[in-house]
Amino acid sequence: MKKTLKITAVMLLLIVVSAFTTKTNIESQGYKIGDDATDFELENIDGKMVSLSDFKEAKGFIVVFTCNTCPYAVAYEDRIEALNKKYADIGYPVIAIMPNNTQVKPGDNMEAMQERAKEKGFTFPYLMDEGQKIYPQYGATKTPHVYILEKYDEKNIVKYIGAIDDNFQDESAVKIKYVENAVNALLSGKDIEVKETRAIGCSIKV
Repeated sequence: MKKTLKITAVMLLLIVVSAFTTKTNIESQGYKIGDDATDFELENIDGKMVSLSDFKEAKGFIVVFTCNTCPYAVAYEDRIEALNKKYADIGYPVIAIMPNNTQVKPGDNMEAMQERAKEKGFTFPYLMDEGQKIYPQYGATKTPHVYILEKYDEKNIVKYIGAIDDNFQDESAVKIKYVENAVNALLSGKDIEVKETRAIGCSIKV
């Protein structure tokens, strides 16, 4: 009996340690505030390859990992489009990236992305993270998950990570517009008050 209890206690300890280690490893992955985000080249819904370096006049970027199939991402589609319309012409375009494994989520394949973009009238690039190579570099875990980058010479410095705002369910009930506040601060040359928030959404499918 004592031996069984001892074995059970050891197993529980190993599970706890394993969980803690996994969490620590996950949290250590991806970009942090102040990091230089590496450029990428991903296929857009129009068949063209898109990189951040293509946007010569941009002051920075609103990079959004999103998809067609997640209810949270769908709830934010109009707000993502509104962000692009508000900020693209003044230096901060939206760059949307679909990170899911399309074998797991066929509703997120390129054809579906094209159909959704046409249906919603997206004015921003909607890119496929083919091979799922880019989202792990950023450390994105949800759809949607936002990274605001500011250009410094040839670098793209991470200035904000997290959610679009504080209410995915009801846009009219939003009290804090995290992304808008961050971009407005950058455009005004001010410090961003809230640099990180918890992204709310579906887990990225691998």
